[in-house]
Amino acid sequence: MMRRQLACLAAFAIGAGACPASANPFSDFAAFPSFYTDATMKTMKPMAGFKNAWFALSKHDRVKMTKACNDPAMSKHHAQFCAKVLALGGAN
Repeated sequence: MMRRQLACLAAFAIGAGACPASANPFSDFAAFPSFYTDATMKTMKPMAGFKNAWFALSKHDRVKMTKACNDPAMSKHHAQFCAKVLALGGAN
């Protein structure tokens, strides 16, 4: 079951990456699992774990995510994630 989910996520990420006009950092799901406690990515880690995952990202990726979270249209579907990013002050 988990392998199928990972395969679907990988296929989606490859497909989303094929669109060069895509400026949506949320379309790259490679980093997202580290922010969640479960494989279905339904339960966000507590702030301490989230913060560790956040600082494990490259500075470039943190900047992209912070910019996306500051855009209401982009962050709408990732409200819980963005709330934690912005609570960290978008720390880079």
